[in-house]
Amino acid sequence: MATPRPFSRYEFTIAWRYLRARRAEGGVSVMTWISLIGIALGVMALIATLAVRAGFRAEFVDTILGANAHTTVYMAPQRITNEFTDDLYVVPGRIADYDAMAAKLAQVPGVIRTAPVVRGQVMATANDSSNVAEVFGISLNDLKEMPRIVDAATSVGSLEDFDRGIAIGSGIARELAVGLGDKIRLIAPEGARTAIGTTPRVKAYEVTYIFSAGRYDIDRTRIYMPMAEAQSYFNREGVADEIEVFVVDPEKVDDWTLPLLAAAGEGAQVWNWRDSSGSFLAALDMEDDVMFVILSVLVLIASMNITSGLIMLVKNKGRDIGILRTMGLTEGAVLRVFFLCGAFTGVIGTIAGVFLGVLLALNVDSIMAALNALTGGGAWQPEVRGIYRLPAELRAWDIFRAVALSLFLSFVVTIFPARRAARMNPVEALRYE
Repeated sequence: MATPRPFSRYEFTIAWRYLRARRAEGGVSVMTWISLIGIALGVMALIATLAVRAGFRAEFVDTILGANAHTTVYMAPQRITNEFTDDLYVVPGRIADYDAMAAKLAQVPGVIRTAPVVRGQVMATANDSSNVAEVFGISLNDLKEMPRIVDAATSVGSLEDFDRGIAIGSGIARELAVGLGDKIRLIAPEGARTAIGTTPRVKAYEVTYIFSAGRYDIDRTRIYMPMAEAQSYFNREGVADEIEVFVVDPEKVDDWTLPLLAAAGEGAQVWNWRDSSGSFLAALDMEDDVMFVILSVLVLIASMNITSGLIMLVKNKGRDIGILRTMGLTEGAVLRVFFLCGAFTGVIGTIAGVFLGVLLALNVDSIMAALNALTGGGAWQPEVRGIYRLPAELRAWDIFRAVALSLFLSFVVTIFPARRAARMNPVEALRYE
């Protein structure tokens, strides 16, 4: 007589019948529901957490790259000795022939574009309010290439008026209570040179454009000024402070460090976006790993309920096991029947968890908005976290990891009670029946 193949239809039928049995029939439906709900909640929490962490990182990086250079080339400071006093002092590095250097850097393979920039610190004042700001002197064409700055959905005004005024962040506009057409005074410590020394430079500028880059720190401190005006205002006539470089793959920006240094020549230095935010991104990656481990423990705890339920099921179905064995079922068939009982719970719980996790991840922004409304804005503070909202990014790899972990743990924990059922002696099982 031919032996039925493993996982035959009758094994699935028996397992499904045991799984749906009422307690009066010797089933453990309550324990099954507890296991199923626990696994579903664990998988939901795992998927939602991974999606939020991925979304947070993506939004954080996007706000950096959308309003900043991928990497910056500048000249090292120079040490100069006063020929009269022999005093040694340091002069900040400047780029004299910045257009030629920008063109040379643009020829490096993988470089999309370059932009000479003048930078300076100022005090911005208006309406009896003041704010520290960082001024970027840049050409209009280069400013138009920054996606987070020129986004029409988050900006006010027209960049075509940039040459006759300045562009400021929404945070500065809010703190100084200014709008389009208003004027703000900029006070720079490196001002006009006179016979008695350098005096602070004070000049008023019209606000012609207000942007929101999506990062609290940028919107609160960033001002853009036409390149020629910035050179005059900061005493940088004919020079630039640095050259911003944009590459095809910002995530691998370190690959361009040596080629850019070679193209820039002696005395050049490079500072990329990973140098300034690398520690924070490393902390996010470590937090992702820690959260995955912690939530994996929760899924394991939920899966252990399957073991408890199966042990009770094996105990209640001792008589059935004895009958099945006397009818010709092998130990392997019995093991597979009870393995399928636990596997059904794990699979159904995992599917439910994936559905709930995806649903939660897709609506996390609305949920956080509701929590912010209930708590008066305390649930998400942009000044602490840097970005204005909590995004979520569902990635196939994260969902696969959550599903694989849940199914693996669910299958593993069923082996012990299933083996116990398979090794049950049918004579002992039927002796007192």
